[in-house]
Amino acid sequence: MDNWRKSSYSGEGDGNECVELATTPSHTAVRDSKAPARATLTFPAPAFTTFLEALKQDPQPTPG
Repeated sequence: MDNWRKSSYSGEGDGNECVELATTPSHTAVRDSKAPARATLTFPAPAFTTFLEALKQDPQPTPG
Protein backbone atom coordinates (compact mmCIF):
# COMPACT_ATOMS: atom_id res chain seq x y z
CA MET A 1 0.00 0.00 0.00
CA ASP A 2 1.38 3.36 -0.92
CA ASN A 3 -1.41 5.79 -0.06
CA TRP A 4 -0.61 6.34 3.64
CA ARG A 5 -2.19 9.30 5.45
CA LYS A 6 -1.87 10.50 9.03
CA SER A 7 -4.74 10.77 11.43
CA SER A 8 -6.32 14.21 11.55
CA TYR A 9 -5.52 14.18 15.28
CA SER A 10 -1.79 14.05 14.56
CA GLY A 11 -0.41 17.57 14.66
CA GLU A 12 2.38 19.71 16.01
CA GLY A 13 0.89 19.81 19.50
CA ASP A 14 0.86 16.01 19.51
CA GLY A 15 4.46 15.69 18.39
CA ASN A 16 3.29 14.64 14.92
CA GLU A 17 3.21 11.08 16.21
CA CYS A 18 0.11 9.09 15.59
CA VAL A 19 -1.16 6.31 13.39
CA GLU A 20 -1.25 6.28 9.63
CA LEU A 21 -3.88 4.56 7.50
CA ALA A 22 -3.84 3.21 3.98
CA THR A 23 -6.95 1.91 2.29
CA THR A 24 -7.88 -0.22 -0.67
CA PRO A 25 -11.40 -1.28 -1.61
CA SER A 26 -10.96 -4.51 0.35
CA HIS A 27 -8.54 -3.70 3.22
CA THR A 28 -7.40 -1.02 5.65
CA ALA A 29 -3.84 -1.02 6.96
CA VAL A 30 -2.62 0.74 10.10
CA ARG A 31 0.96 1.60 11.08
CA ASP A 32 2.81 3.70 13.65
CA SER A 33 3.88 7.02 12.14
CA LYS A 34 7.02 7.04 14.34
CA ALA A 35 8.21 3.76 12.82
CA PRO A 36 6.60 3.34 9.39
CA ALA A 37 9.02 0.62 8.28
CA ARG A 38 8.00 -1.65 11.13
CA ALA A 39 4.93 -3.86 11.45
CA THR A 40 1.66 -3.01 9.75
CA LEU A 41 -1.74 -4.30 10.82
CA THR A 42 -4.11 -5.07 7.96
CA PHE A 43 -7.84 -5.58 8.39
CA PRO A 44 -10.66 -6.46 6.01
CA ALA A 45 -12.43 -3.17 5.19
CA PRO A 46 -15.79 -4.23 6.70
CA ALA A 47 -14.15 -5.25 9.99
CA PHE A 48 -12.29 -1.93 10.26
CA THR A 49 -15.49 0.00 9.53
CA THR A 50 -17.27 -1.93 12.31
CA PHE A 51 -14.37 -1.14 14.67
CA LEU A 52 -14.56 2.59 13.92
CA GLU A 53 -18.33 2.66 14.35
CA ALA A 54 -17.97 0.98 17.76
CA LEU A 55 -15.44 3.63 18.81
CA LYS A 56 -17.82 6.40 17.77
CA GLN A 57 -20.59 4.90 19.88
CA ASP A 58 -18.49 4.52 23.04
CA PRO A 59 -15.23 6.48 22.69
CA GLN A 60 -14.40 6.34 26.43
CA PRO A 61 -14.80 2.76 27.69
CA THR A 62 -14.93 2.51 31.44
CA PRO A 63 -12.55 0.21 33.33
CA GLY A 64 -14.24 -3.04 34.21
